Amino acid sequence: MKEVKEPSKKPFIYYYIIVLIVLMLLNALVFPSVLEEQVSETDYGTFMTMTEEKNIGLVQIQDNQIVFTDKAEKEIYKTGRINDPELVDRLHEAGATFSSEIVTQASPILSFLISWIFPILIFVVLGQILSKKMSRMMGGNGSSMAFGMGNSGAKVYVPSSTGIRFDDVAGEDEAKELLSEIVDFLHDPQKYSEIGAKLPKGALLVGPPGTGKTLLAKAVAGEANVPFFSISGSEFVEMFVGRGAAKVRDLFKQANEKAPCIVFIDEIDTIGKKRDGNFGGNDEREQTLNQLLTEMDGFDGSKGVVVLAATNRPDSLDPALLRPGRFDRRIPVELPDLKGRVEILKVHARKIKLEPGVDFEPVAKTAAGASGAELANIVNEAALRAVRCGRKAASQEDLMESVETVIAGYEKKSRMLSDREKKIVAYHEIGHALVAARQNNSAPVQKITIIPRTSGALGYTLQVDEGDHFLMNKDELLNKIATYAGGRAAEELVFDSVTTGASNDIEQATKLARAMVTQFGMTDEFGMVAFETMSNQYLGGDASLTCSPETQARLDRKVMEIVESQRQKARRILTENMDKLHELAAYLYSHETITGEEFMAILNK
Repeated sequence: MKEVKEPSKKPFIYYYIIVLIVLMLLNALVFPSVLEEQVSETDYGTFMTMTEEKNIGLVQIQDNQIVFTDKAEKEIYKTGRINDPELVDRLHEAGATFSSEIVTQASPILSFLISWIFPILIFVVLGQILSKKMSRMMGGNGSSMAFGMGNSGAKVYVPSSTGIRFDDVAGEDEAKELLSEIVDFLHDPQKYSEIGAKLPKGALLVGPPGTGKTLLAKAVAGEANVPFFSISGSEFVEMFVGRGAAKVRDLFKQANEKAPCIVFIDEIDTIGKKRDGNFGGNDEREQTLNQLLTEMDGFDGSKGVVVLAATNRPDSLDPALLRPGRFDRRIPVELPDLKGRVEILKVHARKIKLEPGVDFEPVAKTAAGASGAELANIVNEAALRAVRCGRKAASQEDLMESVETVIAGYEKKSRMLSDREKKIVAYHEIGHALVAARQNNSAPVQKITIIPRTSGALGYTLQVDEGDHFLMNKDELLNKIATYAGGRAAEELVFDSVTTGASNDIEQATKLARAMVTQFGMTDEFGMVAFETMSNQYLGGDASLTCSPETQARLDRKVMEIVESQRQKARRILTENMDKLHELAAYLYSHETITGEEFMAILNK
């Protein structure tokens, strides 16, 4: 799709204020001097001469000057005053008329016109010029509200030959299938109207960040070959009350004019949160939501206006927004499975040069749990690594290394560990790998390294499952906890001390043990009871306990009991394989990085 850029908006109110200030200064300083008649300044000798010649008409004697006219009263003069006691008598003999006001003003009507009407006319004319200019810059929509407050600001994508299609979106076959019906309806509404079916007014795309919700919306518009209005929910939130609702009205007005079309609202949870009714809430956000609900009820679905929205917080949306008739469909856009990851990697790999024979399946297995955006970043990092190494095409090694770069960061070659620290890290990582290898139902070890990474890790052990697993039993979870405890157990057995290197292992083991007790019901003591609820599942999950303080204390003791039992299990495994622990740690210490094949060859030797 081709984006039509919106013209920039300037604060025209400042222009109005500047013009008003200039007109006020002109009225105060310039116009009074224009209205006054011109007064000629002369010397006292000329005044005396005109007096002797009896050419003085009107005269006004002030404290520091004398203002007078000629006999015909056509010219006005002024001169300085000197101490002359006989001046009044001479003026009287010359036939002068003494006056209290000689400098005359223009007529009251002319004064009113010049002082008030003329500035107002200038202000109105300039205002009309600026208003027309503002309307042109805003595409003709700026006149609906002052200073463009009613303009929606939506980005408009018009159909083009380079538009995004469903073929450009991989790994979300179910979502594409649900959305393809909307595309078919926009192409051929007649076959649906014959049976009495109506076009869904809205579809809500729900999923974690980076899974391609926005890309899917653009693909729908590309397949349907209709205009596509894109706006973020945060763009409706404004400081001025009522402006967000005005933007909603303007958006749907434009959509009705361009129908059939698609309106896409990204991050709709910004304006669509549940209304709690508490005093002092965000009235502006609620007004915007109410206007959105009204517009979705008001527009005619037969025109072909479809509203798509995306969010990663569906649990926070208002129920009125989710009811049928507004958002009729809820389309999950989940993290891709193994097959989906392979397809996504292939789509993004079209944009770079690859060496022949590159296999994407090992890369997809290593990148388990990665979103579409992360997979795109992996492909790009592989291309960048190939350039750094002086190659013209990315290789299999570049792709595998880029997975580790995205997960753990770049290798931090500037950080040099001391011999003792390097040895501790080597035993720590071999402890993880050895415990995992000696347990059943554990993922195979693929790589072990003790090279520090920019994420802060001094080393890591990479385990990769053969395929995707959507269920885990109790034994598998306990094995994971024991694997987490393997690093600390190796430090205790070999060095008889502990370090801070196991902090992340402890956090993960505790989190997993707590989930077994409070969410999964995997303990005999508490049975199948949930003591913890999860929210924001697509944003990492926020857990909140729903039990009494006494029960919480019992839960904590049970969690500690599980973690401690698995730590003892890890110590027992390492004690039974102490010779292999020393041999593998020495090999890792000297090589810094070993593969899973090298690890298993030494272990099974």
